[in-house]
Amino acid sequence: MDIYPAIDLYGGKAVRLFKGDYAQMTVYSDNPADVARDFAAAGATHIHLVDLEGAKSGVPANLAVIRQILEAAPLFAEVGGGIRTMAAVEQYLSIGVDRVILGTAAVSDPDFLREALARFGEKIAVGVDLRDGYVAIKGWTETSCLTADAFLETMQALGVKTVICTDISRDGAMGGANRALYQQLSGQFSGDLIASGGVSSLEDVAALKAMGLGGAIIGKAYYIGAIDLKQAVEVAL
Repeated sequence: MDIYPAIDLYGGKAVRLFKGDYAQMTVYSDNPADVARDFAAAGATHIHLVDLEGAKSGVPANLAVIRQILEAAPLFAEVGGGIRTMAAVEQYLSIGVDRVILGTAAVSDPDFLREALARFGEKIAVGVDLRDGYVAIKGWTETSCLTADAFLETMQALGVKTVICTDISRDGAMGGANRALYQQLSGQFSGDLIASGGVSSLEDVAALKAMGLGGAIIGKAYYIGAIDLKQAVEVAL
């Protein structure tokens, strides 16, 4: 299982939100590239980047910072947040991003998702952000009528190979990963399922690995020192 330490970007800084609330934002670093270097030094091979401003507006807003991060740490990089046009997909891939994550666009514009998959295949992942069992969109500011089960079924039928699933109620709350949710969803999706939201202990990492998940995203737990990234990478091997 791959470990994806996360950098959430807002105003060019590394931040974290509490349960997706933009009003409850903590700034952890004014230099995200330095954070990425620390990830690499701890043995991480992958990185998860989120443009929080882009997620709300639908327009990528931290491209220059993401380019700096990629130059500072040669990790497998996936990026999400506001990627709703083919031009945005191409822009990220052109600067060296390995995989782009479609969230709102995968829900609201299935034709765009199909085109992106046809053109870029496994370089396209889909993010499914769940609030009370339903898919949230637009930077978690709106909740759709789609259930997780129905959404995953559709994604699999379209040929999506990687899905990043976030339980919003656990995100940044340090309450542990929703293991029951990931156990359920892992049985419904044959591709790589990456867990996000609430991964806050090495026990979480070990449990998710035992389920056969493709990856786990670690955010706040790293920044407050609850998880040693080097140990998490070793547990996940």
